Amino acid sequence: VQDFSFDDPRTWKDVDPNVQTASQMYEKYGLDKDTADFTGHALALYRDDDYLTKPCGELIKRVKLYSDSLARYGKSPYLYPLYGLGELPQGFARLSAIYGGTYMLDKAIDELVMENGRVVGVRSGGETARCKQVYCDPSYVPNLVEKVGQVVRCICLLNHPIPNTKDSLSCQIIIPQKQVNRKSDIYVSLVSYTHQVAAKNWFIAMVSTTVETDSPEVEIRPGLELLGPIKQKFVSVSDVYRPTDLGEESQVFISQSYDATTHFETTCLDVLDIFRRGTGEDFDFSKVKHDLGDEQE
Repeated sequence: VQDFSFDDPRTWKDVDPNVQTASQMYEKYGLDKDTADFTGHALALYRDDDYLTKPCGELIKRVKLYSDSLARYGKSPYLYPLYGLGELPQGFARLSAIYGGTYMLDKAIDELVMENGRVVGVRSGGETARCKQVYCDPSYVPNLVEKVGQVVRCICLLNHPIPNTKDSLSCQIIIPQKQVNRKSDIYVSLVSYTHQVAAKNWFIAMVSTTVETDSPEVEIRPGLELLGPIKQKFVSVSDVYRPTDLGEESQVFISQSYDATTHFETTCLDVLDIFRRGTGEDFDFSKVKHDLGDEQE
């Protein structure tokens, strides 16, 4: 994969990314089932095995992204914000304020005001904020979404790192579905005091998966067993919704519910999809500059 260039067929080594399937590529290089599962689910972050029968080009791109991301910092392909994920919307809030955004805090939403099938405002009590578009999650518009499943999550408080992770202060573990005789992967994430999200020497682990049976907590047991002694745990089961209205007429743009993944790739893809639906064009990453150390990209 490292040597593979889509623009140079000489690097393909008899693997046409547009013709051969992912399964055929695995077979060509002699990968056993466990290694193939690890590659597809832990590196390429596929959530099911449908990709195996599709052209392998997408798999190659995903594994290259993992490898390039790992090379960027050396220890992990992932970044996690200090002080937790709340820093992301907080960063948006600050930037929005610079561009004239107005925030109404602690305001209950009573209804979306519609005229001729199109949103024209949001009502809170006796006040209505007029608008041309609304962006929201499924909880605000239960009549415009459908339930597609459930996710079980267990948040665990630990006073030690996860065993057998070289005492890592943060990590992500993905248990491929076939290794635990399931249709869905099990996800384990760990953050700690090093991220300023817990007190000194404390760790927060989350284990999650898509619900497949009537005993959701039993389904995450393989993940919980990896954690070692647990001081306290909190289990919840959440419904997963997706929009039935894509917003073309109503101009109400609805996100999907969070799924079981802990790496947020699907969330990022959902954001890009909402951007495209709301603006009519794809997000242009070339217009974004990141200050990464002493480089500008």
